Amino acid sequence: MTTLSIRRADGIMTVQDMGRPGHLAQGLSRGGAMDRRALLEAAALLGADTPLAALEMAGAGGEFTFDTATRIALTGAPMSATLDGTPLRWNAAHLVLPDQVLRLGGVRSGVYGYLTPAGGIATDPWLDSRATHLTIGIGEALERGCTVPLGDDPDPERPAMGLPAPNRFEGGTFRVVDGAHTALFSDAVIEAFYATTFVRAPRGNRQGIQLGSDARFATDAAQGIASDLIGPGDVQMTGDGVPYILMAECQTVGGYPRIGTVLPEDLPLIAQAAPGVALRPCHVSLDTALASARSEAAELRDLAKQCTPLIRDVATIRDLLSYQLISGVTCGDDLD
Repeated sequence: MTTLSIRRADGIMTVQDMGRPGHLAQGLSRGGAMDRRALLEAAALLGADTPLAALEMAGAGGEFTFDTATRIALTGAPMSATLDGTPLRWNAAHLVLPDQVLRLGGVRSGVYGYLTPAGGIATDPWLDSRATHLTIGIGEALERGCTVPLGDDPDPERPAMGLPAPNRFEGGTFRVVDGAHTALFSDAVIEAFYATTFVRAPRGNRQGIQLGSDARFATDAAQGIASDLIGPGDVQMTGDGVPYILMAECQTVGGYPRIGTVLPEDLPLIAQAAPGVALRPCHVSLDTALASARSEAAELRDLAKQCTPLIRDVATIRDLLSYQLISGVTCGDDLD
């Protein structure tokens, strides 16, 4: 079995996949990658049919080696990346040979970067997932000296591929649909909420992210409402009117009123918003939300169609002269 050795871990580094859906009744949220689209991009780059378990790196990467040749995909928040000192393109797949040193620096924008091996990370699954959930004690953060088992690369000869650079790392507009509690807010509060340009506040984690603004969006109808099911994307309002968007590891029930729910396809933009980045809510109708909804399997198929072979820059090929660059030329004496 292939192994990945972590020689240095600069940020919070965990194993994540698409999480554990279907356990809300037992009080377990889905969890999984904060930027699910990054895992879809990695699967497309590696030619996988489904997303693979990956290393999620918050804020910064580290230093890694592999004991067997394997392809990797680098997706999510762009980081500086080198392999034995040679720069690597982000949002692309690359072949890594045994004992080559992969170095990933801090994020250039966004929050969460992903390192996905072509065989996936092969730690022991629990409830059909390898996702780390630190809040409730599933798995643990990876540190310097950790060795991680990987599945074998199913197609190591597959050409290196790249995807166009995504644009979800600098904030922007996110769509919100009404929910069961929207009517608890006055029209004036709802109008003010959608007219506000927020910033991603410093308070936030894998459970939820605070939207920062001087304005408040409270409702007098919040008192006495019963706790009920909540999930990723719900926009909870605290008692003093501060909005939080619930994320991958949110609680499963809550009693704060929700002004609406962020569309699932816009949650990666929220997850990748660094503190201080502008975020603007945009109200959409339920019909619009349903019309734009696409399965993640369909997203993966579309991403696979966008992959193109990675063209290497000859200026960075260290062993360029080992290649046959001119065909049809011989020394001459072999023709005698």
